[in-house]
Parts: sequence; C-alpha cells; structure tokens
Amino acid sequence: MKIELLKTFLEVSRTLHFRIASENLFITQSAVSARIKLLEDDLGVLLFDRSQKHLKLTPEGNRLIKHANELLFMWQKTKQDVGIADNDMHQLVIGSVMSIWDIVLQDWLKKIHRNLDDVSLLTNTYSQLELRKSLLTRVIDIAFLFEPPYIEDLITQKIASVPLHLVSTNPEDNTDTIALDNHIMVDYGEAVNTQHLREFQHAPAAKHHMSQPRIALNFLLDAGGSAYLPKQMTFEYIAKNKLHLIEKAPVYSREVFAAYLAKSQKVDIIQQALMLFPQLKNK
Repeated sequence: MKIELLKTFLEVSRTLHFRIASENLFITQSAVSARIKLLEDDLGVLLFDRSQKHLKLTPEGNRLIKHANELLFMWQKTKQDVGIADNDMHQLVIGSVMSIWDIVLQDWLKKIHRNLDDVSLLTNTYSQLELRKSLLTRVIDIAFLFEPPYIEDLITQKIASVPLHLVSTNPEDNTDTIALDNHIMVDYGEAVNTQHLREFQHAPAAKHHMSQPRIALNFLLDAGGSAYLPKQMTFEYIAKNKLHLIEKAPVYSREVFAAYLAKSQKVDIIQQALMLFPQLKNK
C-alpha cells in the first residue's frame, strides 16, 4: 500500500540514512531502498540525492514531506473514523498551533477522556494558516488559535486567557535594569511577539527561538537564561528557587480561542467538550 511507501519516505527523510531507517521500521535495508524506488517511479522524480557521501533530500523530496504528513494524517483519521463507527463512538479531530498544546490543551484532553466516554480523540499540529484551511475543509473539527478567525461559517469562543511572566534562572536579573541575556523567545503569536519587541527594543536580540513553552522551560532549566512562560507552568520551579520571577517586567496575556463550523454534524459533542474548559463552564 502507498501508505507504507510514504511512512518509509518520511523515516528516510528524517534519518537521511537507509540503514538507520530500516532498523527503525523493522524491515531490511533492501526493502527500504525498494520502497523509495517505487515511490520515485510513481511520482516520476528523484526524492533523494545519492551522488554524495551523505544522503540528501532533493527539492522534490523536500516538497513531498508536507504532503506525506497530511496524507498519513488523513489515513489515520479515516481508519479511526471507520473503526469506531460500530461502537457508538464519536471521533473528535482537534488541531492547534504548537504552543497552545502545552498551555491549555493537555489538561483539557484528560478531562474529555474522563468525562466523555463516547469520544475518540485524534490530534494534530498546524500553523495558524493551515488551521483555518483544515477547519473549513472539515479535516479537523475544532481549531485552537491565538488570533480568532473572522469567518462567517465559524463559531469562535475564547476558552482561556493565559498570563505570561518573565522568569530567569539568575536571581540577580530582578534588578532595576531588566537583563535579557541568553533570552529564549517563545512564539505566542504575532500580538505578543510585537509587544515584546517594542518593549525590549534596546535589549540584546534573543539567543534562541522556540515554538513550544515546554521545550523552552526544559532548555531554560538545563542551560540557564530567561523566557516568558505561562504562570502555571513555572509555579513549582519558582517555589523551589530554580526559576525567579522578574517582577518589574511587563506581564503579557495571551488569549486562546476555539473555532468550529457552525453547521458541523458534531456541534453537540464539540460544545460538550468545550464546556469542560473552566472559563466556559462558569458562564
């Protein structure tokens, strides 16, 4: 099946090594080579440059990565949807930008698992632009974004407002002059990024840029530095003096929105799931 060819291609593109890919896929190296050759023959292009000592993706190979990931997700969605059809289960396909998963969605997914027994979850990560397209084409049922999409066919609800505080591993940073040495810039969307750049325009440029708060937190604890992180994520580390709150720094607030199609066949189950967010439950 072509799905196996795509899985093999993605593993080779990730490792850039036929032998390592074969070990990870638990098949022979010759089988990996054969699958890649079949895929190249089907597409009529070379996906890898084999002329050098180290394997390299061709431009065509680079372009295929995005499509291969999308096709595998759709196949997973189809298998799950067909598989649960006889079990009175409802498939809920959830898409989000990377950083929102860590901020508010992890606990929410657990609440769905505990409270909605007839819901089967399928999740994926997208860019802001891809989320809107996937929602309108019914690839996903709920999209979580920082900037709400103003589209007539969509219902948009604010599900959380997350305070972002500047923390540092250096207690001496909490002085009259806020130092941003070894700063990690976490991507919370255009609004926060623009505000940060305006207020710290004279500070050194960020040394690292990361899309996920959890990755930034782990990096910070190991390597040191400073970053804006959600308050609930840093509370225990501040209590243990592993991180220090920069009290004089401005506090940002990042609003998170859920969007779904007004005419979705799953409106009832979507609304039940969203009501598990405290901000909506208390309304």
